[in-house]
Amino acid sequence: MGSLFRSEEMCLAQLFLQSGSAYDCISELGEMGLVEFRDLNPSVNCFHRKFVNEIKRCEAMERILGYLLREIKKADIPLPDRDVNPVAPLPKHVMATMEQLQRLEAELSEVTRNKEKLQKNLRELTEYTHMLRVTKNFVQRSSEHEPRQARYEEFPFLEKDAALDYTSMQRLGAKLGFISGLIQRPKIEAFERMLWRVCKGYTILSYSEIDEYLEDPDTGEPTKSVVFLISYWGELIGQKVKKICDCYHCHLYPYPSSSEERTDVVEGLGTRIQDLHTVLLRTDDYLRQVLKKASESVYMWYIQVKKMKAIYYILNLCSFDVTNKCLIAEVWCPVGDLVNVRRSLEEGSRKSGATVPSFVNRIPSNDTPPTLIRTNKFTSGFQNIVDAYGVGSYREVNPAPFTIITFPFLFAVMFGDLGHGVIMALFAFWMVMCENNRKLKHTRNEIWNTFFEGRYIILLMGMFSIYTGLIYNDCFSKSLNLFGSGWSAKAMFTANVWTDADIGANRFLSLDPNITGVFTGPYPLGIDPIWNLASNRLTFLNSYKMKMSVILGIVHMSFGVILSIYNHLHFRKKYNLYLVFLPELLFLWCLFGYLVFMVVYKWLAFSASESRSAPSILIHFINMFLMQGGASQPLYPGQVLSQDTAGSQVKRMAGLQVFLLVMALLSVPILLLGKPLYLYWLHNGGRHLGMYRGYERVRRGSEEELSLMRAHDMEEGSSHSDLSTSREHQIDEINFADEFLHQSIHTIEYCLGCVSNTASYLRLWALSLAHAQLSEVLWGMVMRVGLRVDNSLGILFLVPVFGLFAVLTVSILLVMEGLSAFLHALRLHWVEFQNKFYSGTGIKFSPFSFSLLPSSFDHDGFL
Repeated sequence: MGSLFRSEEMCLAQLFLQSGSAYDCISELGEMGLVEFRDLNPSVNCFHRKFVNEIKRCEAMERILGYLLREIKKADIPLPDRDVNPVAPLPKHVMATMEQLQRLEAELSEVTRNKEKLQKNLRELTEYTHMLRVTKNFVQRSSEHEPRQARYEEFPFLEKDAALDYTSMQRLGAKLGFISGLIQRPKIEAFERMLWRVCKGYTILSYSEIDEYLEDPDTGEPTKSVVFLISYWGELIGQKVKKICDCYHCHLYPYPSSSEERTDVVEGLGTRIQDLHTVLLRTDDYLRQVLKKASESVYMWYIQVKKMKAIYYILNLCSFDVTNKCLIAEVWCPVGDLVNVRRSLEEGSRKSGATVPSFVNRIPSNDTPPTLIRTNKFTSGFQNIVDAYGVGSYREVNPAPFTIITFPFLFAVMFGDLGHGVIMALFAFWMVMCENNRKLKHTRNEIWNTFFEGRYIILLMGMFSIYTGLIYNDCFSKSLNLFGSGWSAKAMFTANVWTDADIGANRFLSLDPNITGVFTGPYPLGIDPIWNLASNRLTFLNSYKMKMSVILGIVHMSFGVILSIYNHLHFRKKYNLYLVFLPELLFLWCLFGYLVFMVVYKWLAFSASESRSAPSILIHFINMFLMQGGASQPLYPGQVLSQDTAGSQVKRMAGLQVFLLVMALLSVPILLLGKPLYLYWLHNGGRHLGMYRGYERVRRGSEEELSLMRAHDMEEGSSHSDLSTSREHQIDEINFADEFLHQSIHTIEYCLGCVSNTASYLRLWALSLAHAQLSEVLWGMVMRVGLRVDNSLGILFLVPVFGLFAVLTVSILLVMEGLSAFLHALRLHWVEFQNKFYSGTGIKFSPFSFSLLPSSFDHDGFL
């Protein structure tokens, strides 16, 4: 809890790594994930650093691994278990791994190229076979003595003038040629028009679609193809036809001149196709064996290459000491983990066999350390909510431990429904129970990942919604009568408030608590269920939830102001307690705290019979700012300071209200001018200069760090007077104009924010009523329709109605309304709560850890 309440204490340290053991030491630190490295070569280009060649070698291995993974996926071979976590390979084993990967890549590339060639040959032979089968009847030889009329009947698309047999064309002395092949089905019409326009009728095109699907060589998708046969006259026309075929990417094949030659070709193609099928089958078996063997080690290689590349990247951040032949690195490290860092360096030196061990040395620094807040699977979601607003400044109070309770509670105030809360809690509980399921954890659905990462947040939101649903007595827009109502309907008839005519003519009746004997006692838990039947139900809930929202808002904001005490005390700024904290708290409590007091007092002091004559809180609050009592009666004894009766006019001056208003107004100039004037006085007051120096020292670090800095300065031979001189020099550089400007902005923002933030908490009331009314409308428009059917088909009709009701409830009331309430609760924490004490201007601690590397192939785009 201590680490979650405030970020851990950090320190800057130097690592002295021997050249022979630097790789192993960085590997051990990466496994532990304890330090964040700083770049000691900011002016050196990435391509000119010492270990750039090693990084290029790792990238080459990543490229090979990507190729292997794509081939494994293409072969539909399952990947191995990903729970293994191998250590980074030793530098002497890197070349062996590189050679193994290169050899495997070359083998796979050669087998793949051969397979593609065989597939291309098989595809061409298959197309040639289809072409010969389809075109054998396109042209009839003159030796067959086929009548011309029969030729027209077989090929009606041929022109009569162009449908001449070979004998007739040879008699005319024309040189007849043939071009045959295949073309894709969508291109045939454009291809036919182009032939006609270019060749001007000196060609005869015959085509027919193939029934089977053939593989497209470019995309690999099955497509429909068309076999065509073109007869042309003359060499010039033949050249034009070939160019047109090339433009339309036609697959051309030679056309046999006789039926005997065609038969021989078809038989030869059948034999070659059968042989190719056999060779391809054996090639696939061999390729699958190679890929299956590679898949057993591919994940281990992937992790090792990632770790190795990360190690060399960190080594490039270090500076090289030529004299001592070692690498020097600067790291941010938690003070409590320095012992573990030393152990990691000793272990790395032992593994490398170095004679001189590497070591760590803590150094002083004036730089702002990064912020480290340790979390677990339960608190990480709430910490992410805080970090989304801004990473906390170093060692300031962390809002996350309080957000664990306040965030789901404020959400539940807006979402309060027992039934919806149960559904949400059950869904989150299922995710919590299945949190170790790898299929649920590693998915590519970002929406699901968001829900799964926030499963504990959703669980608490559902549980708090169950609680507020019991308080509101609201379950799917219906009230639960668990303990019996505290209202007596019989007394309403006895008092003649209700009559039999009222019962018959009205579905809803108004409840009046100001009748003796009607109200027998309060409901044990939450709101009495009889209010669900009252016509003035909405008026009652409006008043109740609006006042409740204001009370919760003032308490929440006051808690945020009180938390600022821990920041002032920790950073040794005690003057902020008197010049910042007290004015802020007085301004808030004297105005809006008094409003809460009046609300609670009116609840306690006035009974149901006196409620109609009770004074208005709103009028009293307005009169407080006008400094007058008006004609309204006092709310409590002692509120009136003096009164003067003159005729019929009564003037009252509210004494306590004037006092509170004056206190609130006086706190504004103190908040505006107190801190800058105090710092200015410290800066110019010689006898108090030492006090200000102490403030400056603490502002740059904790008290423990300063003691270590003094010890380090004594070891280096520097005196305390030199340290004081440097601090005094920094004091002279303070810009007090900035201090006045900063405090002015803070004062204006806080004073105006108290008004706007209080009004902002009314969203608790608005969202709660909106959710309840929307749930009631959904019940009335869907479920009530199904429940009205009282015949034998009512049960069958109720099934689809309930299904529709369930879908609308989940999609609208749970998802959409839940998201709306979540965002409003988020805003209340970011703006209304955290700005009272939380600056959020820090830098997040990013340790060098192998656990933060991508553990899935999907992150790198391999799959």
